[in-house]
Order: sequence, then structure tokens, then C-alpha cells
Amino acid sequence: MNDKPYTTAHLRVYSQNFTTKSIQGEISAGGFNWEFNWKFSNCELLVEPPLGRALIQDALMRFLIKTDYSLEPGGDYIFTIKAKF
Repeated sequence: MNDKPYTTAHLRVYSQNFTTKSIQGEISAGGFNWEFNWKFSNCELLVEPPLGRALIQDALMRFLIKTDYSLEPGGDYIFTIKAKF
């Protein structure tokens, strides 16, 4: 059986603001750490720092689009990325 590469991402939500329609938090995966700001009204995702951002941005956006209304401040979430980094 051929095992496909994957990376587990850990996401923590710091705050959620329905006035500005945004979620702020941090994500770590594969030894990298980023902070993000997700503006769910217009699907705008800002990820900092830029080092390794290309590795996480698409997978994080897919996760946020799928789950943004069920995420809560102070919550810790895990998802799998189909790539090894």
C-alpha cells in the first residue's frame, strides 16, 4: 500500500468579529507558524509572515470557507493537508 504524504495543521482562533466579518488566529504546520486574518464577507485571506505562506494559503482558505461559521474564538482545530512540508 502506498502511503500518500500529508501534513497536519493546527489552527487556533483568537477573535471573531461579525461587524467587520472577520476571524483572526494562528496556524502551524510542518514546523511553520503563521497568523491569519480571514474576511469571510469577501473571501479575503491575509497570512503573515510570508515565509512558507504558499504552502498553507490554499489549504487554509479551503478549510475556512468550509468551516468559518462554526469556528469559535478560543477554539483549537486540526485539519489535514495532502502534502508534506
